[in-house]
Amino acid sequence: MTVAAPAAPLVDAAGTEELPPPRRRLGSGAAAVLGLVPFAAYLLIFLALPTVLTVASGFVDDDGSFTLSNVAALVDPVIVQTFANSAWLSALTAVGGALLGALACYAMAGLPETGRTRRLVDAASGVLAQFGGVMLAFAFIATIGLQGLVTLTLKDRLGIDLFAEGAWIYGLPGLILPYLFFQVPLMVITFMPAMSALRPQWAEANLTLGGTRPGFWRHIGIPVLAPSFLASLLLLFANAFSSYATAAALASQGSQIVPLQIRTALTSETLLGRENLAGALALGMIVVMAVTMSLYALVQRRAARWQR
Repeated sequence: MTVAAPAAPLVDAAGTEELPPPRRRLGSGAAAVLGLVPFAAYLLIFLALPTVLTVASGFVDDDGSFTLSNVAALVDPVIVQTFANSAWLSALTAVGGALLGALACYAMAGLPETGRTRRLVDAASGVLAQFGGVMLAFAFIATIGLQGLVTLTLKDRLGIDLFAEGAWIYGLPGLILPYLFFQVPLMVITFMPAMSALRPQWAEANLTLGGTRPGFWRHIGIPVLAPSFLASLLLLFANAFSSYATAAALASQGSQIVPLQIRTALTSETLLGRENLAGALALGMIVVMAVTMSLYALVQRRAARWQR
């Protein structure tokens, strides 16, 4: 009986052993594509199709004919002011949430990732970042509303009237605190991986070479974290700009931001025949969000190099 000897390993001219190329499993590419079908169908049905229908509605009139009058209304002073209000509110809460969230991440930088405190903060941030809408609006009304617990306590015991200048909580300024409530935990979720990526060896090397702790942050820490901070800031801006439920429940009167202006165009009983204006407003929001998320993707690509 003849026994076949095992094939000798491949050896190149330099005498080093070369491993055979890995075998590609037959059908693995088709299986991977097939696995993406449910997700692709989900995106098509619940994201792409509604977006196309919404934007298309901004280019037709009540009779279904093509028109640019809805898009032309975007330069109306009232609409421009609405976009400015949304941008101002989003930028303010994004900066505030980013700074407070970054400080929270800095405070937890030395904690072990598997420790009880770190896991508790991560879990709480995940819950609070999604805590919005009617529940959040009711919580703030019950706390610092016109008849809220804190409002009455300050007024009765300290003589401090939070609403001496008017009921600001039901207007645009009243959205700042609720938005910060979910912006800060979102910043903790997105920025904590970058903070954890800072190696202790970098600080030790800096001190060994005669550097100082402030110098470490000025020359190493801040430059490394800056892309991640900016990416998180853009994400917070997009999150605030597109938020609707909390503002709809709290600011019941007026349409001072774009999502509420869209609601007014769709449901108002005094502005009849302007339903298609909502599509044009949605188009404006999509443009703002597309620019913001494109910048986020570019910055995040640079930041990802330090998180590997």
